[in-house]
Amino acid sequence: MSQTLRGIIPPLVTPFKDDETMDEAALRENIRFMLRKQVHGICLGGSTGEGHTLSTEELARSIEIATEEVDGRIPVVAGIIANSTRDAAEKAKAVGKFKVAALQITPVHYVFKPDEDATYAHFERLTKETDIPIIIYNVVPWNYLSPKLLVRIMTGLPGVIGVKQSAGDLKLMADLLISAPKDKLVFTAVDALLYPSFAIGAHGTIAANPAAVPGVCVTLWNAVQAGDHAKAQEIHKALLRFWNAIFADNLPANVKYCLAKQGVASGQPRMPMPATSAAQAEAIDKELAEVLKWDETEAASKAA
Repeated sequence: MSQTLRGIIPPLVTPFKDDETMDEAALRENIRFMLRKQVHGICLGGSTGEGHTLSTEELARSIEIATEEVDGRIPVVAGIIANSTRDAAEKAKAVGKFKVAALQITPVHYVFKPDEDATYAHFERLTKETDIPIIIYNVVPWNYLSPKLLVRIMTGLPGVIGVKQSAGDLKLMADLLISAPKDKLVFTAVDALLYPSFAIGAHGTIAANPAAVPGVCVTLWNAVQAGDHAKAQEIHKALLRFWNAIFADNLPANVKYCLAKQGVASGQPRMPMPATSAAQAEAIDKELAEVLKWDETEAASKAA
């Protein structure tokens, strides 16, 4: 890997204008906000970024903008959510023109589930189609890959460098951490349990909480790395209450709402996803104000 992938890697929202085209100026604003918050990398085209709605051209353009703004300071991960090996390979080649540290690729997500051999073949072909390292984004509920299958893929395919483990089961995360090859990476996307994920050895996170409150998540990561578990537990409690307020089927819209409350233009969700409701906003406002008390990045930035 040309750049170290570790720590807090927010999956950025994709800002859309009222006509649903990508708002490039707002995307740049989001990237600059993340840099100020001292994140360790960024991801474009993930679930929080409504990547399932992006065309190949839109994904490639978002990566181009990200690499321009980052200018090599932190790694950029390109998210690929596709329903066929062919389409995933097309997107991989499109973003491969830019300085991308890794690809975050889901298993297929439509109703027809391939068996384990077909899933292995899917990732095997993708490693042959691109020389960019691949992180499996294990998020699809009806095509959720077991730790055993993930280990098989990572062991057999050197181009697959790790996995981003989603869903709410910390046991599966723990099993993966003790069974994965030692040189592979395990990122947590279990938003409700970032602290225990870090404590048991996750290499970092690519998840919605870091996209909404990146500075808080950086503070949490730093506390765990420093062994300050009392502080980390308090941040965990605030983050969990915050997560309970934003988690919904319109999660990307709620993340955009949180960013807007912090002064970052983030646009609208792409139809048919609804915007944050008044009831959601009321609940989010309370918990956002509380969790942001743990954002120490602004003070650290000014001190530097």
